[in-house]
Amino acid sequence: MTMEKILWQHIQLVRQQSPLVHNVTNYVVMNNTANALLAAGASPIMAHAKSEIKEMVNIAHSVVINIGTLDEYWSESMIMAAEIADSVNKPWVLDPVGAGATTFRDQVLHQLLQYRPTVIRGNASEIIALAKANDTVTKGVDSTAGSSDAMDAAQILVQQYNTIVCISGETDIILSPGKCFHLKNGHPLMTKVTGLGCSASALTGAFIGCSEDKVQGVAAAMALLGIAGELAFLESKGPGSLQVSLIDKLYNITEEEFTQHLKIEQK
Repeated sequence: MTMEKILWQHIQLVRQQSPLVHNVTNYVVMNNTANALLAAGASPIMAHAKSEIKEMVNIAHSVVINIGTLDEYWSESMIMAAEIADSVNKPWVLDPVGAGATTFRDQVLHQLLQYRPTVIRGNASEIIALAKANDTVTKGVDSTAGSSDAMDAAQILVQQYNTIVCISGETDIILSPGKCFHLKNGHPLMTKVTGLGCSASALTGAFIGCSEDKVQGVAAAMALLGIAGELAFLESKGPGSLQVSLIDKLYNITEEEFTQHLKIEQK
């Protein structure tokens, strides 16, 4: 079976199973990521109250932890969610937004990593900072490095935590202990819409929540968002209309559109 067919099957699986994705995420992107999940066929829930974290993690198919708007309360909720997800073998995604920017972020990330995320998804600067591979400093939540620059750092994380690392950028690189995919979908205008990286992490959570092959699931999620972005650009006048068109395309993308536009290599 071709890779196009395999990844499309993962997209169909999300639509059929509608996995419940528990997001402990930042309040800048809650609406965006919830809409992206719904459009792709998943069921989002945004909950960070410590009194309900355990129950939420247990009923969800997967957990997404995004440290974008970090504070002391939310960090405790995130650590609790990660610990419970690890203890009940629930797949979870870590989005290390702004890793390396402050001591507080790095301390929280250090604690979260102890609970073995299934997937770590971030831009190159965040992945480099997370692995402490060099002295690169992040520029807020934007990347000052290309995805290929973070390969060594990603390998460190893969080996140390037995995880899948997705480095987002002009080329998305997906690394696991046994596989490596290079994905070249997307459009530069997507960088002008806040939170599309966060949407990528949320969609990744949906796909690993129902896909047995987690690496393929990550590749399918990233390919879906990238291709939807390319197609949405054709109908957009700028970043505002791109965001709306992208949500529509996540909802109505066809197999023909997906297979014709997919640009993926297995290394």
